[in-house]
Amino acid sequence: MITGELKNHIDKIWEVFWTGGVTNPLTVIEQFTYLLFIKGLDERQNDLDANATLLGIDAEQIFSKKQQPLRWSNVKQLSAEKMFELFTRPGDGVFQFIKTLDADGDSAFSRYMKDALFQIPKPALLEKIVTGIDTLELDAGTDQKGDLYEYLLSKVATSGTNGQFRTPRHIIQMMVALMKPTPEDIIVDPAAGTSGFLVAAGQYLQEHHPDLFTDAKKIAHYNEHMFHGFEMDSTMLRIGAMNMMLHGVTRPNIEYRDSLSDQNPDRETCTLILANPPFKGSLDYDSVAADLLKVTKTKKTELLFVALMLGMLKKGGRCAAIVPDGVLFGSSKAHKKLRQELIEHHNLKGIISMPSGVFKPYAGVSTAVLLFEKTGIGGTDQVWFYDMQADGLSLDDKRQPIDANDIPDILARWEDPAEAKRARTDPSFLVPKDEIADNDFDLSINRYKEIVYEEIEYEATAVLLDKIAGMESGITSGIEELKALLN
Repeated sequence: MITGELKNHIDKIWEVFWTGGVTNPLTVIEQFTYLLFIKGLDERQNDLDANATLLGIDAEQIFSKKQQPLRWSNVKQLSAEKMFELFTRPGDGVFQFIKTLDADGDSAFSRYMKDALFQIPKPALLEKIVTGIDTLELDAGTDQKGDLYEYLLSKVATSGTNGQFRTPRHIIQMMVALMKPTPEDIIVDPAAGTSGFLVAAGQYLQEHHPDLFTDAKKIAHYNEHMFHGFEMDSTMLRIGAMNMMLHGVTRPNIEYRDSLSDQNPDRETCTLILANPPFKGSLDYDSVAADLLKVTKTKKTELLFVALMLGMLKKGGRCAAIVPDGVLFGSSKAHKKLRQELIEHHNLKGIISMPSGVFKPYAGVSTAVLLFEKTGIGGTDQVWFYDMQADGLSLDDKRQPIDANDIPDILARWEDPAEAKRARTDPSFLVPKDEIADNDFDLSINRYKEIVYEEIEYEATAVLLDKIAGMESGITSGIEELKALLN
């Protein structure tokens, strides 16, 4: 979430673009991001150099000796005219460097960068923007670059109708922690956006499996085969590819693909799915892959994406996905059939009901996190429910930090054997499969949660009537006194 001083700083840079003649919001977003990427490459080279010195090895080189002048730390010191010339120079300029960064031209980054254009028209404008971005401090330990992009996207009038609102970092990190990615996983986000889920999964692996990076085969798997993201927005594809590269994944599989159509042939190919798929709108049956309609014949994207994720997972694969509350209790045949499929043919492990303010200021929808494992032979004995009331931020449009935060408790209770003893008045509890089936596979937490009502004792009716009479008498007396004063 971009707030406070950082937000004001970004707004000032946006204003520099605007007053300098770059007034198309999408153009501003792309140019802003290219410059952030160039700065980030320099920062990553510094990290590689520092780590290599610590380990006593030769550092991986993003910049060759000849390309050292193209580093941000050198470029920012040039005069406006020399800086502009270096950026726009064909063949060996800064912008041409990032377009051809991937030597063989076969990575996601190279595919989506080849059509990129440098559209900052004046040397003085470029110098102002570079100066502004140079003093922009982003937290290296989070996906603030993605947060920044989504904040910029919120300035575009069409972003609201496109449903392109961002999944908060702490919610993504919670979902990743629940799924516990392993070095052997093949991880997919079928609606990748800026690749926030994939970035968070990579960070989890770096923190919890550092030995991964001492094995050549595991390193190759991490860089080339582990991460897959599908998206239909070309700008997001570029941002997602840059985001992954800046977080150390050299060849992420970020592809242009309509995940719900026959363009997506992937079935039983991955072991972990992390996603917040779009759930605004509906599709024509003709545009949806036939095998998904067999699971749930519907035009609703939120149901089709759950069916898709079941299809893409290998047996034993697991998934954490955000869905609107309607998926849990919708009464249509498609809703019921999908819930029945999850419960009777696979292992629906848990549901986290989230408060509606989680996605503010971009949207105010009520959502939940579905946690399930693909088995094909059932396995749901009981479903774990958690009623999240707070996520560490206020649930209004400002989303300011607060003390109340259920996420640590969610992570502590998940798969804890002690959950079997929880009462239904607790924030979390288990519900047997048979009880859910008897309730028409309704997965709304309110169907099973027990609410304890506090008994309130009121005064006797006669006493209350005497008090009311006394108040009425006082009012009448006061009116008479006012009348006397007027006379």
